[in-house]
Amino acid sequence: MSVDLTAFRVKVLAEGQTHYRDLPWRNTHDPYHIWISEVMLQQTQVSRVDGRWQRWLNRFPSIEALAQADSAEVLDEWQGLGYNRRALSVHKAAQQIVTLPNGFPTQTKELVALPGIGPATAAGIRAFAFELPGVYLETNVRTVFLHEFFPQQEGISDKQIIPLVEKTCPTDASNPQDNPRSWYYALLDYGAYLKKVVPNPSRRSKTHSKQSKFEGSHRQKRAELLRILLEARRLATPMGELELALALNAQEAQAHRPEVEHEEFIKLLTELSREGFCKKTTTGWIA
Repeated sequence: MSVDLTAFRVKVLAEGQTHYRDLPWRNTHDPYHIWISEVMLQQTQVSRVDGRWQRWLNRFPSIEALAQADSAEVLDEWQGLGYNRRALSVHKAAQQIVTLPNGFPTQTKELVALPGIGPATAAGIRAFAFELPGVYLETNVRTVFLHEFFPQQEGISDKQIIPLVEKTCPTDASNPQDNPRSWYYALLDYGAYLKKVVPNPSRRSKTHSKQSKFEGSHRQKRAELLRILLEARRLATPMGELELALALNAQEAQAHRPEVEHEEFIKLLTELSREGFCKKTTTGWIA
């Protein structure tokens, strides 16, 4: 495959400028602020994160404030953003970062050693907070490379895309119009535009998988049970197992879903307890 990387870069920068999105987390270089936006954006629409990100920073204005917060507070603020494990990972990572002598890590190896931070999140933090190069491969970036370099091919692996991402990312941070930060913003915005105007190229990626239905799933019931436990904590009223089961099934009935069998309820409660989302006290269960 013959690839003109220079022409590609020129096109992406132009398309990025045309379709630029002035998002609030783009107006900062604060690594804590950018990290939170990256985690929130992983599987949540931009329109939903815009608002929740600000609310999070209002409640936890610094990484120190987040580290000192109770885990239930963190989970409470995360409600509605999905995958509650991410909130706990963010909390644990913050507690580790505040103990580091040099502050927020800048190197990939140090970042991925933290709970919940993978290669893509690490690359995003490096690019957007510190203007450092790296392989930032998320869904919109992947869309651009699939569309431009593999227009007719199916089952394209990230292994085929990563060398192109690496080669096209600028290493010089001195040019504000073309450094790792501005380059990846351009890719993100061009990718978001492509998804609106062409059949989703991501479907041709080997990594593409259709997300399983949330409503009625085990994951949905976990989230609902955790919400009930967090409400119990807010009211300072621990709940017994029977009371929890009745509350969960009341929510299921309201949503016209079948009731949760006792065996599944115990499994849900045991999972949440084992993973640190809730605990049993002498007066009942609480988040």
